[in-house]
Amino acid sequence: MTRTSSRWRVVVALVAAIVGLATTTGTAQAAGGTGSPPRMADGFGLTQVDTAVGGPTNFSITVTTPEVTGKHHIKIILPSGYDDDPARRYPVLYFLHGSPDDPVQQTYPALTTSNSMITVIPDGGVRGWYANWLNQKTQLGAQNWENFHLKQVIPFIDANLRTIATKKARAIAGVSMGGFGAFHYAQDHPELFSQTASLSGDIDLSADSMDLRLAVVASLIDAQGVICGSSSGACDPTNDPYKPGVDSDALFGTPYPVFDLDWRWNAADPSQHMDRLAGVGVSIYVGNGRGSATDAEFWLEGASKHVKDRMDALGMSYYYVDYGDGSAWGTQCNGGHNGGCWEQDLRDLIPRLERAFAS
Repeated sequence: MTRTSSRWRVVVALVAAIVGLATTTGTAQAAGGTGSPPRMADGFGLTQVDTAVGGPTNFSITVTTPEVTGKHHIKIILPSGYDDDPARRYPVLYFLHGSPDDPVQQTYPALTTSNSMITVIPDGGVRGWYANWLNQKTQLGAQNWENFHLKQVIPFIDANLRTIATKKARAIAGVSMGGFGAFHYAQDHPELFSQTASLSGDIDLSADSMDLRLAVVASLIDAQGVICGSSSGACDPTNDPYKPGVDSDALFGTPYPVFDLDWRWNAADPSQHMDRLAGVGVSIYVGNGRGSATDAEFWLEGASKHVKDRMDALGMSYYYVDYGDGSAWGTQCNGGHNGGCWEQDLRDLIPRLERAFAS
């Protein structure tokens, strides 16, 4: 085996652990009771297709948009008493999933516990990375995820549901790839969000965390498929969510730090722009993954510490939880990159958001 292929095997392991080949918590949430989901009117570039699935307070719709090729789920969780007081309006949590997940798979029970806010989970794609891609002409077609979410989903939700459509009443959080998205969106548009949270997020894509940057690249080029194609060992190329692969430069241009050619990666890297979150509540949750020899939460712990150091240098306030091996962080958390730990993160985060919204 060459040194290059060995490095890529390490990176593919990082992809498997960092960008989402981890499962969500095993306890499914209720469908939302009897009855039908509320009617939602098309608009802001979104067209509803197929049939809404679920009950009146926990349901998914499917939309198309010129900004991103294909059909996309948006999961919506309303407070159980949403219909009881037609005059009441609610703050909104936008929750961003990891890779290669989907909104309908976000079945964390904690997401259904709030009776004082709406939760919206938009599709972020298998490896959309919550960004407008530099190259819009790959095999995947249009990939303007940031436009989709911030210019279409948010006003669509505000127009169709009884939201409080202000910065103070809007939060954004995410797991893994979604943790990157939550910080990236809040930094690009701090006027939209009063709170942001990363749960085991890829929030340091600088050259100092090159393995994490290469894990993103691996999801783009389908390194899993490349290695499967040249491997004589156990490998299942038919179960590869990252097909078809695209060019490594498709997302932010070249990822390699030579002569500042990677400047677009640095511009999008949350760790280098924490000053933009002045006035936004920042929360970070991470473990160390030491419960498993193959768990890459360890690298995300390092990334989170880099971000913490930069906030300290800026004199910023923040909320930071490093739960280590998870032994003191709920009964389902082993400190790894998985839904058991993220469920406990959400059990801690959601009451804190409720208090912030109510203050």
